[in-house]
Amino acid sequence: MTSSKSISRTAPSAVTADALVTSLLTVQTAGAGFVDLTAEVAKFVEEACAREGAVTLFVRHTSASLTVQENADPSVLDDLMISLGRLAPEDGGWSHDTEGPDDMPAHIKTMLTATSLQIPVLKRQLALGVWQAIYLIEHRARPHRREVVLQFMGRIG
Repeated sequence: MTSSKSISRTAPSAVTADALVTSLLTVQTAGAGFVDLTAEVAKFVEEACAREGAVTLFVRHTSASLTVQENADPSVLDDLMISLGRLAPEDGGWSHDTEGPDDMPAHIKTMLTATSLQIPVLKRQLALGVWQAIYLIEHRARPHRREVVLQFMGRIG
């Protein structure tokens, strides 16, 4: 059991959500792997004049996904790709292979990760931890053009 002395919390703060700001981010991937979207999402938050609220990301595909992961050591991303490959290998005997042997594994990897994320915005900044970044994960072997819907809901100005 955790002692109550080891947990702290700031007082609740409330803002009126007076805006919904939307943008479509288009990402050209180089094939399977991670694409860091953090700078683009931060730029969207800045251009939206976002003060406090939340930014939502939604990828409009079934063979690519989104995640928040470590941004310091690239071997983390390499190991995550290896792990996803082990969970859904191309040679898994899948019946769905319309677009090639990486087709069904890509769908499984998307199901295991996420198609949407929500990141708090506090004091005009993404409330990410020091070692966190926002990534699009391309699950297909060949390059693709991916679309990510960005929406900020909250207080602007």
